[in-house]
Amino acid sequence: MAALFLENVSLFNKIYILMIDLSTTYLGLQLKNPVIVSSSGLTDSVDKIKKLAKAGAGAVVLKSLFEEQINIEAGSMIDWSDYPEAEDYILNYTKSNSVEEYLKLIENSKKSVDIPVIASINCTSLSEWVSQSKKIEEAGADALELNVYFLPTDKEKFGQHYEELYYSIISEVKSLTSLPLTIKLGQQFTNLPGFVEKLYHRGVAGAVLFNRFYSPDINTDKLKMVSSEVLSHPSDIQQTLRWVGIISHLVDKIDLSASTGIHDGKAVIKMLLAGATAVQVCSALYRNGTDYLSKMIEELTAWMKSKDFNEPDDFRGMLNYKRISDPAIFERSQFMKYFSEH
Repeated sequence: MAALFLENVSLFNKIYILMIDLSTTYLGLQLKNPVIVSSSGLTDSVDKIKKLAKAGAGAVVLKSLFEEQINIEAGSMIDWSDYPEAEDYILNYTKSNSVEEYLKLIENSKKSVDIPVIASINCTSLSEWVSQSKKIEEAGADALELNVYFLPTDKEKFGQHYEELYYSIISEVKSLTSLPLTIKLGQQFTNLPGFVEKLYHRGVAGAVLFNRFYSPDINTDKLKMVSSEVLSHPSDIQQTLRWVGIISHLVDKIDLSASTGIHDGKAVIKMLLAGATAVQVCSALYRNGTDYLSKMIEELTAWMKSKDFNEPDDFRGMLNYKRISDPAIFERSQFMKYFSEH
């Protein structure tokens, strides 16, 4: 009798878990769960994307098509040419083939998986690359993520100048494509909530917080500049959590995808509680393998079951800037409060 009882309890638990609906809407796209694999080498081939879909990814962001990549490839070939008159041909050929390969990746990925495929462009200027936006839409991408970054090194220019560059790019891209647009941002803005709100009013559907940019380091033995750590760490979640919690309240109509520091299911839960629409994972999969994605989703499901939540909307934003009793927890003053008590 006891064995039968335990069997029935186990069956009930399995049925309950099946009743939990992880689906969410991001950029107007229906996702079976809020865990997205971010733009990286993890998403640069159809085979890898198929494995990610099988492991449970809610969506994938393809490895970025780089503005610089096209220019560098073209420049290298032109340097090797003994025929100056061939310059235009080689330049256009290289650009066409680089983009064509990317368009094929979009097309073949869409044929191979039933989850949203989001294209990505890494850009630093308003130039010819913008014209590729329409081709990306025609290839079947479900949305477009722009990875835009300007390092403000010109001391004669103020923050507004760099923000205007974002607006110009957005305006041009939106004139060429009807794809939902999301912008992957860094943290270096004087007024990040204000900037995100301006993005929303310019028709941007989402913002990814935050981009993990290349950072330099110094090798003191060899006296040379080197790259710093490429992969994120669990502790990197702190700034992302702070700003997701704040912006999800102050700019509540834009979709937020939390990125950087998402290394387990608990981190996914934290970001949803702070108000994220979805999360993006990368470093955790590099460290633990593609199948680790399934474990993260299982952690989310088990936690929802333990809290009697049936879908992400039941708890999304429950602990954001608006809904907690002491919003100062998200602010710098909390730092002073902490140390004043020690």
